[in-house]
Amino acid sequence: MKKIITALLFIALGLSSCKKDFEELNTDPNGTPNALPQQLLAPALVNTVSTNMLRNRNFNNELMQVTVDPGDGEGKVFRYDIRRTWADNTWNNWYTQLTNFKDIYTVASQPLTYDRGYMAISLICQSWVYSLLTDTYGDIPYSESNLGREGNFAPKFDTQKDVYMDIFKKLETADTLLIGAKNVSGTSDPVYNGNVVKWRQFGNSLYLRLLLRLSGKAEVAAACIAKIKEIVDTNPSAYPIMTSNDDAAILRWTGVGSLTSPFIGGVREQDWRAVGISEFFINNLNRWADPRLSPNNRFSIATYQGSFVGVPSGYAPGRGVDNKSYFLSTTSATSLMNEPLMGNIMNYSELQFILAEAAAKGWIAGNARTYYNNGTLTGITLWVPAFATPIETYLAAADISWNNTGTLAQKMELIHAQKYYSMFGTDFEQWFEYRRTGHPILPKGAGLLNNGIMPARLNYPVYVQSSNPEHYKAAVAAQGPDEISTQVWWQKP
Repeated sequence: MKKIITALLFIALGLSSCKKDFEELNTDPNGTPNALPQQLLAPALVNTVSTNMLRNRNFNNELMQVTVDPGDGEGKVFRYDIRRTWADNTWNNWYTQLTNFKDIYTVASQPLTYDRGYMAISLICQSWVYSLLTDTYGDIPYSESNLGREGNFAPKFDTQKDVYMDIFKKLETADTLLIGAKNVSGTSDPVYNGNVVKWRQFGNSLYLRLLLRLSGKAEVAAACIAKIKEIVDTNPSAYPIMTSNDDAAILRWTGVGSLTSPFIGGVREQDWRAVGISEFFINNLNRWADPRLSPNNRFSIATYQGSFVGVPSGYAPGRGVDNKSYFLSTTSATSLMNEPLMGNIMNYSELQFILAEAAAKGWIAGNARTYYNNGTLTGITLWVPAFATPIETYLAAADISWNNTGTLAQKMELIHAQKYYSMFGTDFEQWFEYRRTGHPILPKGAGLLNNGIMPARLNYPVYVQSSNPEHYKAAVAAQGPDEISTQVWWQKP
């Protein structure tokens, strides 16, 4: 009986981080509304970032030509061969952690425990996770999600437009709640050590990320562009944003206890080394003489016959490609397997490229060149703090200097080529931005499936079809076939 109840809760998206049985929901501090916010926040953040890192490695990186997991078998993501079971992991884990983030808000908003800081952080984290869900799947359970405790085992699907509009409301509310809020417990917050000012900066920077994502959608473009201008130009004091790398939203892995990278134990060392670096990823860094490859090789890439050498992505089966350079494992002096910076949620460099695009399109008053230069510089110094070469010198030598006379498409390619590296290791952001912009321009191998077109979404988990058939069918009827080729709302004209 316990297994049946647990399965129903799982299907209903009323999950908690407790993974054993239903009875433990009433005793385990994770996943129960009786727990205090300071008990729930760190586990929810750690579990969300862990999910993001593991799927970034074996899904996003394969799609976006960071890596190539070579072979001719089925299910090779770098060929756009996406098994339907790929959908389950992120769907299940993101909704699981939403229960914890929602519980933080529920408890923090009660009279005896009223804490505006935790309430706001909960809203920011909910906005972040829901954005990941809708950008990955399209229409999703939102207004009725995570209501298993209330008996709703078949939540309706909200349209992506409605999801985004309510996310924006959540971020507005969070910004207001954080005005004058007291710092939260530092031990409960592995991202900002309880600093609510930095949480406010992250919330508004996330707001800009998501506004930009909708800026090409005709029916909401004008409102999104106007809001971007308000945040950056018209009323910046009401919407503080990140101002340096020190403000980056990064869950830094210390290697102690729960703050041990999910790559340790989650990925076998032989599997880590079996995945090659793609030609696209490594060739750009070589051509630019990028300091993230030297002198300390902060990207932790092994050389091949004395050089950094990649393998082609999307190659046709039967070609017999072997790995050359690969990411070093924990047996090496440095490795991304235990690198603190891999817990990236959103960094300052990404924000600078958001502002560069907005300025290049004339939406804000800032100088696109300045934002582009600063985004490139801080993307490097996040990983190589000692980098001291003037950024203009570096860009000129790499032949990637900003050109005010270039076309908008050329400017977007400059911005997004650098943004691609600033988002290295960050959940599915490279994939989301490529779907939005078509940049950076990726080479197309002869072995690509899906008509050689980048997948536009993941399908819904197969069990949703049987557990929630009415609302599943309604979502498919509204959005389009439940296939990876079906564009989500913001991708459509």
